[in-house]
Amino acid sequence: MEVCDSSALKNFSAVGYFFGKKLQDALQVPIGLADASWGGTMIESWMPAEVIQQNPDFQKSAASHGSSKWWPVNPGYIYNGMIAPITPFAIAGAIWYQGESNISYPSAYCELMRQMVESWRHVWQRNISFYYVQIAPFAYADTSLSVPRLREQQTKAMSIPRAGMAVTTDLVDDIKDIHPKYKKEVGNRLAAWALADTYQKKDIIYKSPVFSSFETKGEKAIVRFENVPTELICRGNEVKEFEVAGADRKFYPAKAVIKKNTAEVKCKQVSRPVAVRFAFSNAPQPNLFSKEGLPVTPFRTDDW
Repeated sequence: MEVCDSSALKNFSAVGYFFGKKLQDALQVPIGLADASWGGTMIESWMPAEVIQQNPDFQKSAASHGSSKWWPVNPGYIYNGMIAPITPFAIAGAIWYQGESNISYPSAYCELMRQMVESWRHVWQRNISFYYVQIAPFAYADTSLSVPRLREQQTKAMSIPRAGMAVTTDLVDDIKDIHPKYKKEVGNRLAAWALADTYQKKDIIYKSPVFSSFETKGEKAIVRFENVPTELICRGNEVKEFEVAGADRKFYPAKAVIKKNTAEVKCKQVSRPVAVRFAFSNAPQPNLFSKEGLPVTPFRTDDW
């Protein structure tokens, strides 16, 4: 155990530090943090091996990673070395920033997260909070849409009780750097979730706007969003990153008009839209936010 100072911080998670500092400033109590981290690792290593062995889809996901000389790929390896040893200590919750190494098999990720959280809650014998970061935009070489599908799975994981997600599409100024520099902002967004959800602090804006529903009216698609306290705003001359498709399933860039918590989306190539996507790519750079400053969560309305 160490006191937080300039020396101890050198090898500590920057996101974890800013998360803890925000909590301490808001709660005015000492905050203890345990840093269990290993860059580049897969989620399967962070949960008990038997959970992977009992699920054929999890086994396919684990097998998709191949081998690495830099980090373990074995299910349960990091769980046994980093998580199990600290389970005798009581914790209030966990923050999680991982996913880039699971893009080879994105369809299993939501359920993997669910089972990991359940396994951790089981060994701690308490319903710990779990807040996580959606993977940031990055210029991956992969062009199969596996990256936005992984983000989609992370969005679905918000259905896990006492879990919440920080969106980071606006916190990247270099899409060729897989380690975005804005750690303070990420830590603060996670802390906002903890303060509002775990510690029940009032008047905290902590949820990014998310897709709710859509309908078509002629050439327009009307998209509605939840978690919009007042209204949506565009930071720029026009809204970026919307696409629409017709029955032929071909997507084209679209223009959007924002009206409170809705977006009216259309493009000249699609006379009758049937599907809408927003920031559904490897390295999106969207500029649509709640007026309170949180970015709209990437989404798609189709399942193609």
